[in-house]
Amino acid sequence: MGAWPRFGHESWYVIVAAIVFSTPVQAGEEIGWRGYVLPRLASRLGLGPASLLLGVIWAAWHLPLFFVAGVDEYRQSFPVFLVQVTALSAAIAWLYGHTHGSLLLVMLMHSAVNQTLGIVPSAVPGATNPFALSTSLVAWLTAASLWISAGYFLVRMPKAEDFEL
Repeated sequence: MGAWPRFGHESWYVIVAAIVFSTPVQAGEEIGWRGYVLPRLASRLGLGPASLLLGVIWAAWHLPLFFVAGVDEYRQSFPVFLVQVTALSAAIAWLYGHTHGSLLLVMLMHSAVNQTLGIVPSAVPGATNPFALSTSLVAWLTAASLWISAGYFLVRMPKAEDFEL
């Protein structure tokens, strides 16, 4: 069992600057995922189920990163990532639905989530198998927290017909 990870290596203003800087980078993903795919899936499945399916697709999109040396995901646990991203997709869909399709807000949320990796590290040093379950307590606590939130958001998900997508 490892030591609890150190938190807060970066000053809060560095994280805010990173969010502002990286938000345009999230634009490409979010225009595709929430701007194009989610409305089409939601028209067939409803926003809640569409967000979960999109979460699985979104995670699969990132799978190659788990095999690229030098990136944060390299050899980390893809199954835990899949669980986390699917829950996160529900939260982002809730935000998208409650803001009547605001891509700017979901880009900011996506960027903010990405920046938390520097604050709350969950990577397992020396991980070698991307298909193994993670041994990181932080990764599992993150997954649990995300699913508690996702449950709340899924219950309160707006109906696709309640707003224009």
